[in-house]
Amino acid sequence: MTPFQRHLNAAATMIAIIAAFCLNGPPPVAGASSPEFIGPANGSLVLVGGDMNDRAILKKFIDLAGGSKGNIVLIPTAQRLDMLATDEDWKQLVFFLQSGVARVTILHTRDRAEADSETFVAPLLDATGVWLTGGRQWRLARAYLDTRTQRAIDGVLHRGGVVGGSSAGAVIQGSYLTRGSTKSNQLVMSPEYETGFGLLHDIAIDTHVTSRNRQNDLTRVIKTRAELLGIGIADDTAIVVKGNRFNVIGSGQVAIFNPARLDPPRKFTPQFLKNGDVYDLKERRLEAKATPSPSEKQVPQKD
Repeated sequence: MTPFQRHLNAAATMIAIIAAFCLNGPPPVAGASSPEFIGPANGSLVLVGGDMNDRAILKKFIDLAGGSKGNIVLIPTAQRLDMLATDEDWKQLVFFLQSGVARVTILHTRDRAEADSETFVAPLLDATGVWLTGGRQWRLARAYLDTRTQRAIDGVLHRGGVVGGSSAGAVIQGSYLTRGSTKSNQLVMSPEYETGFGLLHDIAIDTHVTSRNRQNDLTRVIKTRAELLGIGIADDTAIVVKGNRFNVIGSGQVAIFNPARLDPPRKFTPQFLKNGDVYDLKERRLEAKATPSPSEKQVPQKD
């Protein structure tokens, strides 16, 4: 083959590659099917691990909902019927009212037909914030999954609002629903209810991780469902999610269960974050550590 023929063949091959690229698009790459944003493209999420005493967390939620101009919908459906007016739920309501929020509406049903009605979802259509209380997450899934109510909650985010929740109200925001058994909250995985609202893609949430000794419970989830990132949130602690990042606020820790860190011969140890840390959900890595407080800074030793 002459040099000219070799150049001609190479040119023909390059033309064929370019034509295939134009017709079929670029070749698939790892992770290409994943969503652009793990969290909401618009708006914010506030997920609390339970037993919230730090009012700075609720204040953050209120600020994201528009402050004094906010229009908040409180959904207590996760609670038992005889506990729909628990002290904790009403402490949250009182705090909203005392903060001077323009409007607070309580929205509750166990009837899926009602949850799917235009009349029921009307308060959500101009809401700037939705707060989901604690209880059992399967009650939220049973009542609202795949109804107009769920779509209206999505709409709050699309308009730039905020969805927040504590305990069950945090767990339901993930795509995979942990502790979805109607019989026991000790079962971290249950076929009864395994689908959350999906406000966070490929994410499984657990709560009360320290107070209820759940520091390693999400390990089973990521071993079974390797596409998921597990996030365990301690009491009085929250993550605030925007797009692909979240920051930690509160007094406790957040445990990250990344399946990429699984090493079968060894016991899995989650990565722990604290107040002020920033995590990249897309890259699944710590983006920024909190600035140490003066008491945490090391004092230089004299020679």
